[in-house]
Amino acid sequence: MDERIFADSPVGKARIRCLLVDDHVLVRHGVRRLLEDEPDFEIVGEAGNASEALSRVIEHRPDLVLMDVGMPGLSPFEAARLIQRDYPHTKLLFLSMHEDEDYVMQALSSGAAGYALKDTPAPELIRALREVHRGGSYVSPPVLSRLVQNASSRSAGIGVVAPSPSLTPREREVVRRIAEGHSVKEIAQLLGLSVKTIEAHKFNLMRKLDIHNKAQLVTYAIQKRIVKVSIGA
Repeated sequence: MDERIFADSPVGKARIRCLLVDDHVLVRHGVRRLLEDEPDFEIVGEAGNASEALSRVIEHRPDLVLMDVGMPGLSPFEAARLIQRDYPHTKLLFLSMHEDEDYVMQALSSGAAGYALKDTPAPELIRALREVHRGGSYVSPPVLSRLVQNASSRSAGIGVVAPSPSLTPREREVVRRIAEGHSVKEIAQLLGLSVKTIEAHKFNLMRKLDIHNKAQLVTYAIQKRIVKVSIGA
């Protein structure tokens, strides 16, 4: 087995406890076999839809959930929001065959830390999972390229645009934390500030940037490179 794949593997640490969520048994089986070959992963459960995923999260409290976006029943994005609300330490990475910007924005605004395509090479998917578990983000290169191209097209269509307002270091930090899926309460704890202060920062940022929802804020953070997004090797 290629040792380079494990160069960033946390040797001697507790294994990453994963929940696999996909309505196709063969997909779950394939990902399970892939991760079971890695020394730092442990599969604690599987689910065939988003509702089952919520139950499995309550039961197993996984470190990481790898979830498909195209399942019947409860929206996977809504499930992600509920998981992030009740179990904020559980990281989420969506696995999808869709490159559409709407899917990506819904995934990131639901609190997920990553969006990987189903044709992602196995070593890259493993790296993405480790990166998300460490608290980072990941977006597959074709998806990120499409986001950038669409953003550029929209800017070109508008014509001459006013320069973006400058943000203070504190404002950039708040934008980054929000875009990464942290709640206002979590940001307050991380930065040692009051919830009211963070809420005020958030309100002022939305007004200052003329942003009206979290999906737009995530797009802004990616465009301005405020959020560190891993695009693989």
